[in-house]
Amino acid sequence: MAGHSKWANIKHRKGAQDAKRGKIFTKLIKEITVAAKIGGGDLDSNPRLRTAVDKAKGENMPKDNIDRAIKKGTGDLEGVNYEEGTFEGYGPGGVAIIVEFMTDNRTRTVADVRHIFTKHNGNLGVSGSVAFLFDRKGLIAFSTDSDFEAIFEAALEAGAEDVKDEGDAYEVITDPADFIDVREALAAKGLKWETAEVTMLPQNMVQLEGKQAEQMLKMMDKLEDNDDVQNVYANFDISDEEIEKVMG
Repeated sequence: MAGHSKWANIKHRKGAQDAKRGKIFTKLIKEITVAAKIGGGDLDSNPRLRTAVDKAKGENMPKDNIDRAIKKGTGDLEGVNYEEGTFEGYGPGGVAIIVEFMTDNRTRTVADVRHIFTKHNGNLGVSGSVAFLFDRKGLIAFSTDSDFEAIFEAALEAGAEDVKDEGDAYEVITDPADFIDVREALAAKGLKWETAEVTMLPQNMVQLEGKQAEQMLKMMDKLEDNDDVQNVYANFDISDEEIEKVMG
């Protein structure tokens, strides 16, 4: 199973998504606000905002919430000033981790994230310490019930870099700049994906088992549970058998 799909599948199996819907909304509202502040409130001329709004709609966020977040970003409504940035470090077993954050209090966020790393047998590194192990790409993932040939043809015709059968999912990889065009071309063909996002894909994976696997999953949970953390990327792989042991 591909590493970037792994954590999504684990979360799904844990039933954590519904329980954390409020946190998902909070993080999406931050992203929409910051995207609108940086690039303006017009979805057609602001790809980052458009992607964030599409993701919010995919999570069934009410339109009023989306509109308010955009207006806070453009200054039409009073809002909080968020600083965004990235932490890099290592987790159990030498797993490379990138944490993207948005915060109104950087000191608090640094302390919280450092504590999570330390508690779960990890350590924060300097900027650039692990980023070279990942590539920023657009990723559109489909269920294996989908028509692979149709996805393959439509994706390559639209300018995708690669289309892969990962066994548990069909994945379309794009340059970040081409992500929206490829996604819309697939939608125009009536193809329905499970996830579509610009993400950080690991170049190689670190296999974990036993105590290290357990520590890694707990660490991911705690990082994603932090209100200031927007995204977490890590290059771990854990077998399904090992997940069953950890999750009991």
